Amino acid sequence: MTNRTKCTGTEPNIEIVFEDNHLLAINKPAGVLSQEDITGRPDVLTLCKEYIKKEYNKPGNVFLGLLHRLDQPVSGIMLLAKTSKAASRISEQIRKRTIQKTYLAVVSGKLPPNGSFRHHLQKDNSTNTVSVTKNATKASKSADLTFQTLQFIENMSLVEVNLITGRPHQIRVQFSHEGFPLVGDKKYGSTLSGPIALHAYSLKINHPTLKNEITLVSKPSKISPWSQFNQTIIG
Repeated sequence: MTNRTKCTGTEPNIEIVFEDNHLLAINKPAGVLSQEDITGRPDVLTLCKEYIKKEYNKPGNVFLGLLHRLDQPVSGIMLLAKTSKAASRISEQIRKRTIQKTYLAVVSGKLPPNGSFRHHLQKDNSTNTVSVTKNATKASKSADLTFQTLQFIENMSLVEVNLITGRPHQIRVQFSHEGFPLVGDKKYGSTLSGPIALHAYSLKINHPTLKNEITLVSKPSKISPWSQFNQTIIG
C-alpha cells in the first residue's frame, strides 16, 4: 500500500487521501455530486474514472465501484473500489455496519458535551426532503447517531458525529429536529448563509485483502465556519 498526497488532476481537482491496488479514497469537495445525474454536473465517480484512465493509461471503460454517497453540499471522505473483490467485501462491511463513519459538523446553538439521537425518518422523494415521524411507519427507517461537542464559540457548536445508521440527510435532519440546525443548511432550518457545515471526517474499515484495520481521514477546508474553531481540535 502507498499513501499518496496527490490530486486527480481533473476539473474540479480532487484530493486523493489514499490509494492502493484495491481502494481509492478521496476528499470530496462540497457541491460535487457523488454520482452522475440528469444535470450533467461534475460527479466523483466520473472524475475518478478519468483520473485512473489517465494515471494508468487504461483504455476503454474503467471499473470503479461507488461504495457509498455523500449529499452534494457535503464534503469529505469517500471510498471507491478499484476491483470487484474490494467492492464486494467493503459492501458487506457496510451492510453489517462494521464500518465506522465519523463526521464533523457545525450547528447553531450550544449542545451538551455528548449525547445520542434516535428517530424514525421518512423521505419525500418528490421534494428530496426527509422528516422525523412520531412513530415507526412502513415508510420510515430508524436512525441512530452519537455525538461529542468539541468546541463552542459565538453560538455555534463544533461537533463530532458517529453514525450508527446511514440514512439520507440523517445528520442534517436529526440535529435540526432537536433544535440545532447545521450552519448553512437552509433546507433544514438554518438562518445562516454559506455552505452546509458538514464534513465526512473519517472512515474506519477492514482492508478487503490485507484484512488489517485502516482509518482514512480528510480535513475540512479552512473556510468559515470551520476556520473559526481551534484547528488543533479538528486534527
